[in-house]
Amino acid sequence: MNLLTGEYNNTIDEKGRLSFPAKLRTAVPGNVLIVTKGPRNCLWLFTSDEWESFQTKMMSNASPLKERSMQVVRHFIAPAQQVEFDKNGRLSIPQSLREHAKLSKDCTILGVAKFIEVWDAAAYKTYLDESEESFMEAAEEFNDINF
Repeated sequence: MNLLTGEYNNTIDEKGRLSFPAKLRTAVPGNVLIVTKGPRNCLWLFTSDEWESFQTKMMSNASPLKERSMQVVRHFIAPAQQVEFDKNGRLSIPQSLREHAKLSKDCTILGVAKFIEVWDAAAYKTYLDESEESFMEAAEEFNDINF
């Protein structure tokens, strides 16, 4: 699998078609991604193989009799939809998912190795600004990373 990495600023048009970076598009096997709600009003996009792995792990840990696990399943699994690149390299993002992420015109697209995040650009900037103080604390939790 090719790594899905990088930060890109692209646009989404009034019909919900997201211009997708060529570098990320060429790293996607086939012409399909699975898009679903992410946390903090972003979207998560997975290749078919990564989605299958994510979904399988999540469902193997979820019980339909436990409300908290079903909340998580309903957030991530239920809204997931398959989207295909058009001939211009755009993805048509379903309206319900665009509304969840509050996508306007300018979007930030982040390759996070095994999946992709899509944010409204202004919301992503706000998130970065608000999380700056806690960033170093979070980074220190990665105590097993050595150079």
